[in-house]
Amino acid sequence: MEYNELFRFPADEELTTTDLSLFLEKHRRQVNGRYKKLYEAYTSDHDILHQAAKPKHKPDNRIVVNFPKYITDTMNGFFIGNPIKTTSDDDAVSEFVEYIQNYNDQDDNNAELSKICSIYGRGYEMYYTDEESELCITYLSPVDAFMIYDESIVERPLYFVRRYKDNDGIEWGSISDAETVRYFKITGGVKFYEEEQHHFDGVPATEFIENEERQGIFEPVMSMVNAYNKAISEKANDVDYFADAYLKILGAKIENEDIAFIRDTRVMNIEGEDAKSIIAEFMDKPSNDTSQENLLQRLERLIFQVSMVANISDENFGGSSGIALKYKLQAMSNLEKTKERKFTSGMNRRYKLLFGHPASKVPADSWVGLSYRFTPNIPANLLEEAQIAAQIEGITSHETQLKVLSIVDNVKKELDKIDEENAGQVPAVNTMFGPAEVTENEQ
Repeated sequence: MEYNELFRFPADEELTTTDLSLFLEKHRRQVNGRYKKLYEAYTSDHDILHQAAKPKHKPDNRIVVNFPKYITDTMNGFFIGNPIKTTSDDDAVSEFVEYIQNYNDQDDNNAELSKICSIYGRGYEMYYTDEESELCITYLSPVDAFMIYDESIVERPLYFVRRYKDNDGIEWGSISDAETVRYFKITGGVKFYEEEQHHFDGVPATEFIENEERQGIFEPVMSMVNAYNKAISEKANDVDYFADAYLKILGAKIENEDIAFIRDTRVMNIEGEDAKSIIAEFMDKPSNDTSQENLLQRLERLIFQVSMVANISDENFGGSSGIALKYKLQAMSNLEKTKERKFTSGMNRRYKLLFGHPASKVPADSWVGLSYRFTPNIPANLLEEAQIAAQIEGITSHETQLKVLSIVDNVKKELDKIDEENAGQVPAVNTMFGPAEVTENEQ
């Protein structure tokens, strides 16, 4: 296992049950260690909730501000809020890809896989055929599966291992290589009991990664998140302290029944000639409100800066538009581009494996001609887009013009619709957004 928690094994050696047991144990330590902490961070189970309890007479607020969930969900809404468009110049390939995506509800699968990658730094897709011999895709978190690579610089997948528990608590698993899937029981020692051919041209799984280090998107800011939770909890404790402050009375003796009367009626009447010298006031500890606010603001700012995810809930964010909005989203856009490249790599392997299966209806090498369109979920200015599309009239193709418009989901289908609408009418000469130009003979 390397710095990025990559499992390796020599390609020229046979993986024995002893070797597999060692990998399963290493994976179990990952799940119970780092993966558990990352999942707890996303689901609001933060360190502040597990600190030692304070004495009963002291306020002990435990406030969790779930920045990890906000950062993860905001980034994934930005990255894949608009579904990925997969197209090909070959209509048959495009239709087959669309069928696979609809059959597997792939837009939702992609969104969940992206979220898993943002939480854990990696996620997996597994491929199989169902009872109808249809090609199927499912996503898995690194809690449930792991990949074993060879020791070459290319990092070729050798084995994909999945593990799960049944209702009786017995743990089972499967391991796939380039040809077969073998099923085994883990509880009581690794024991294989069944084997079958999967017919994919390679290990039938893909690892999708968030970045080369396989680091979760909020992992670098967890220390600041914990500090923020502690600071805001202490601030809440101070509020409780002032609400329950002690009443100090100097110069007069108050009986117990009088204390109860003062507490219940909130009225205090002290007799005597020395009443002017009697002091009655609440005991206050020095206020540190300014320092606390400065710390909270600085931590919040740093959390969003270091995570490179914009705080779109900020009151000053909504007033931005055009180039100003793009500058505010620059760091987030850079992060999105990195994720986009990693996702593209995983999707290339996805379709390479699917098209290489006997159930595929297109040639095995058709995946080379696929193109993926990622559209970041940025508020669109349709007027501005239409103006840009009109201004590049005659400079670019009509297809490129339509790509400028965010409201056009499928450029090729839109061009076909335009051709249908123009059929039988006076043909436009190299224009799409302006008035049609006609020749002298046509006039």
